[in-house]
Amino acid sequence: MLHRYNTVKGYGENEINIERSRFIAYVNRAETEEEAKAFIDDIKKKHWDANHNCSAYMIGENDLIQKANDDGEPSGTAGVPMLEVLKKRGLKDTVVVVTRYFGGIKLGAGGLIRAYGKSVSEGLNATGVVERKLMRIMKTKIDYTWLGKVENEVRSSHYQLKDIHYLDAVEVEVYVEEAAKDPFTGWMTELTNGQGEITEGEVEYLETLVE
Repeated sequence: MLHRYNTVKGYGENEINIERSRFIAYVNRAETEEEAKAFIDDIKKKHWDANHNCSAYMIGENDLIQKANDDGEPSGTAGVPMLEVLKKRGLKDTVVVVTRYFGGIKLGAGGLIRAYGKSVSEGLNATGVVERKLMRIMKTKIDYTWLGKVENEVRSSHYQLKDIHYLDAVEVEVYVEEAAKDPFTGWMTELTNGQGEITEGEVEYLETLVE
């Protein structure tokens, strides 16, 4: 598992108009090639009457799966420019489809390359990009009398609170980077005067919006 990587926030869409042609960008996260193909097929069914439904996707930790499809546009003027935008943004597990309704004015090869690249770029901006960082969930069980202090200190620290479970005792879950487990344990032990029961939980990705 990668320690950190960037991908899209989720599903999104955005439309631009260039020389009377409509370019509608559809963006989604896809962790397998099957998911990417299914998304492309869904858009093609939705816009069965469009002139083109061009697509591109990058899948896998090391970007092993990279595909681009011009769907009838001149070779290299749609799918590849779309894929290049994903590469330049450093996005993984991402699929994009740009639907074009021809407006009657030919754009030429250079115009098409710029149009499809711009459509994807603006589609990504509208959707949002996140950084996924692999974090350890540290769990601290405390008496209810400690909850106010611990919650306030965690929220005002550089650590990120995941959840609070209200059981016989309170369990506070905090996202912690693997390398920071020991400093966190020391900090929490001092914070609770040794009254907290601190254990390691599972690892999972924490998503943060990239500005």
